[in-house]
Parts: sequence; structure tokens; C-alpha cells
Amino acid sequence: MKILFIGGTGIISSASTQLAVERGLDVYLLNRGQSSRAVPEGVHVLHGDVRDPDSLRTALGDHTFDAVVNWVAFTPEHIEADLAAFRGRTRQYVFISSASAYQTPPASLPVVESTPLSNPFWQYSRDKIACEERLTRAYREEGFPVTIVRPSHTYDRTLLPMDGGYTVVNRMRQGKRVIVHGDGTSLWILTHHQDFARGFVPLLGNPHALGEVFHITSDELLSWNQIFEAVAQAAGTKADIVHLPSDMIAAADPRWGAGLLGDKSHSMIFDNSKIKRFVPDFCATIPFFRGAQEIMAWYDADPSRHVVNAALDQTMDELLAAYDRAAPTPAGS
Repeated sequence: MKILFIGGTGIISSASTQLAVERGLDVYLLNRGQSSRAVPEGVHVLHGDVRDPDSLRTALGDHTFDAVVNWVAFTPEHIEADLAAFRGRTRQYVFISSASAYQTPPASLPVVESTPLSNPFWQYSRDKIACEERLTRAYREEGFPVTIVRPSHTYDRTLLPMDGGYTVVNRMRQGKRVIVHGDGTSLWILTHHQDFARGFVPLLGNPHALGEVFHITSDELLSWNQIFEAVAQAAGTKADIVHLPSDMIAAADPRWGAGLLGDKSHSMIFDNSKIKRFVPDFCATIPFFRGAQEIMAWYDADPSRHVVNAALDQTMDELLAAYDRAAPTPAGS
């Protein structure tokens, strides 16, 4: 089976590329050749810019595919370009959407694939919804062979799950306080990219997946307090957590706040029954405490990876100072 990954070397996609090769698929990657990640042996690389129609046309030549996966489509304009490029060239087109497109906050849990799509807080999610709507129309009106996949928070060894990344670990190691939104008890799911790949790769070339939508996540539920504590333990330190309202964080840093109000501040529990029906042997097996150990081993293997965002670090200090000023004075003091 001949497949094309547009991208294919990113955090989510790299494990799927590796697994597809291991399972004997004939894998092509289309990219600009700028990734720092190694391409698995046996993969064919087509050098081109998916955002440049002439470059894309030249790179594709007369290739046709059993499946095309676009890991880097984010807007309806990207989808229109793909419709023009891949009509008649592939038997399946897989769009990588996002679980953040689901109704936020969700009216009911667990989230299933038929949960409404609505996110008034985050433009990224609204763009993904618009992409899905355009592809659904193409499937219904012209039979364009689309499959939609909605990853949730998927990570590899290079990605710390909290906003600020290593900046937060650096604060922990310095004994400084760290910020967790809300009261830290909202439930979240983190999925290792190798687990995601085990659910994703078997969808490629599956005719029953056409016109269908899937999310693929772990079934391990974690509170944000537990996530910070797992990272701290893996980093050989402790987490001195202060809980701040997401609205307060958003007022100080709108970009950080958009990801909280539009995603992370709400409990998200996913029902994975559908992907397990289509891929009966799918099971996520890597718990986050193991993933956290893998992440910190990668960061600590090279001190140049210990990158601190000074501006965000200062914002965190300012938020904590504002929290201290607003804290009630103990009686009798």
C-alpha cells in the first residue's frame, strides 16, 4: 500500500511514519527537508512546499496513492488546495483535526465522535471545525474519500505537557512556585505518540473508514495536579503548586489563556469505543509517568534543551505576586 504523509516528522506524526514502515507500507513523505528528526530507512522523501501549488505539483509528479495524510492543514484555504491537488490522485484523504474542536466546555461526558463541534474560545479550533465542514461537504457532494482523525493532547519525548514547557520544570528545580489552572482537579488525557500510531496506521487504506470521524486517545485519566507532580518526580524535584483561575491567567497572557479556556481548563474524557471497533487490537499501553521519565531523560541529555522563556517566566512571577496581594490576611495578624 502506497501512502503519502504531508509532514510526517512531527511530534504526532513521526511515530506513525515509523510504524507504517514497520508494517510494510510504502511510505512517502512530502516536506521541505527542514526537520531535525531523522527519516526512517526505506521512506521516500518528496521535497516540496505544500503551501506552494507549483512546488507541490512538481514534487508529486505523476504519483498516485492509496492514502494521503495531511498532518499540517490548519485552515479552509489549506483544504481547498488539497482538494485541488488530490482529487483523483488518492483513494483516501486523511485530515488531522483536533479534539479541541469538540463542544467547549462539553455538555456531557464522555466525549464521543458525534459530540457537537463548537469552541468559542480558540481560533485554532474554529479553523479546524471549518476544515472538517468543507471536507464533509466534499465527501457528500463529490465523493471525495475523506477520513477525519481528531487527536487530543499527544506527546513524544520532546514535549512537556504544560504551557511553558521547560520554563515550568526550571521553576520547579529552583524551588519556585508553579501555576496550575483552576483547582488542578479537572481531568485530562495525555496520549503517547506511539500509542496514537497503533490506532491510526490501521485506518490507512481501510475502505470502511471513508466518511468516518475518529478520535484516538489513551484511556488514562489524570488531573492537572497529577500531571505536574509526575513531571516533577521525573525531574527529581517537587512541584510547589499554586492554583489560579484560568480567567486571571488569560487576562495576563491571552495566548496562554486561549489554550486554557479553549481546551485544557475543562475536563475531557473520551470514549474510544469507535476506534476500537475499527482497530480491534488498539490499546494505549504507555502511562504518563513513564512518558514523563522519557521526556525528562531527553531534556537532561543535552543542556541546550533547557530553554527558559524569560518573558513567560516573568509573567508567572507577576501572576503569583498578584495572587499574594489578593490573598486574605489571616485574622489577628
